[in-house]
Amino acid sequence: MNPFYLEYSDYLARLFPGRKMQKLTVNARFTCPNRDGSKGWGGCIYCNNEAFNPSFADSSLPVEEQLEKAKQFFGRKYPDMRYLAYFQAYTNTYGRSADELLSLYRRALAVDKVDGVIIGTRPDCVDETLLDRLAGIDGSDSRIIIEYGAESSHDSTLSVINRGHTWPDTIRAIEMTATRGIETGVHLILGLPGETEDMMLKTVDELNRLPVSTVKFHQMQVVEGTELARRYRAGTIDLKVYEVDEYIDLCVKIVNRLRKDIAIERFTSQSPDSMLIAPRWGLKNYIFVDRLKKKLRDAHDVTLTSNNTIKAARQF
Repeated sequence: MNPFYLEYSDYLARLFPGRKMQKLTVNARFTCPNRDGSKGWGGCIYCNNEAFNPSFADSSLPVEEQLEKAKQFFGRKYPDMRYLAYFQAYTNTYGRSADELLSLYRRALAVDKVDGVIIGTRPDCVDETLLDRLAGIDGSDSRIIIEYGAESSHDSTLSVINRGHTWPDTIRAIEMTATRGIETGVHLILGLPGETEDMMLKTVDELNRLPVSTVKFHQMQVVEGTELARRYRAGTIDLKVYEVDEYIDLCVKIVNRLRKDIAIERFTSQSPDSMLIAPRWGLKNYIFVDRLKKKLRDAHDVTLTSNNTIKAARQF
């Protein structure tokens, strides 16, 4: 067990006892309300979905075929693996009726060895009717997990990035979801335009007040084909690009601040090299995590040494 924070693998082990789980990304050809004119046009200024969709998540294929293709990728090495169908691209509760959505999720759950569905969506794209119906298929054998792209607790930031929802929208969605017993996760981006370290830590404080089970952090990335990239090159946006050691220091502060029962799924994301403009760290995720854990251990050891020194001094 990690002594510093709850790891996502340990969270999944509690949720699916005795099973080894792997997420399989599928693309069900959704869109977003701030792309089709419902809330806005163009999407979030940083978003290019091609930057994080794996090759097996081919939206031209039915969900079942995408899952079978992905299972072949992992199953050769791990024949006993069980799976979670991860509806990731865009907003996976938007633009379709509740009947259509439930049918889609049930089709995924019907695939052999798929024990759960993870639904990536926006906090302004769920309602009580849909959540009630999702709660009806959530159980010990078929779990439903909803992950909300919140990104920040600061409405000023959400406006700058063209997010199209507010932090109160996020609070409402999380509370409605958790009240129904559905596992609830949140995505947050660190280093959004105009945000200071204090603002990011304030978002962590706000998250601590909510009934969430998991959180994903990742660094702000400037990716080709986005409005952010255009403004970054033009020098017309207030954006701090973190060096890797600076970002590790920020993550240490976040780990020490975050509620200990919230599992951290990740700290970083890596866009394809051909699309990434900045920051270009050149680090695999596991190397970053190893460096972060070392920093956490070193800080812990310094604290222990300091406390022992103070105790010894008090004896004299």
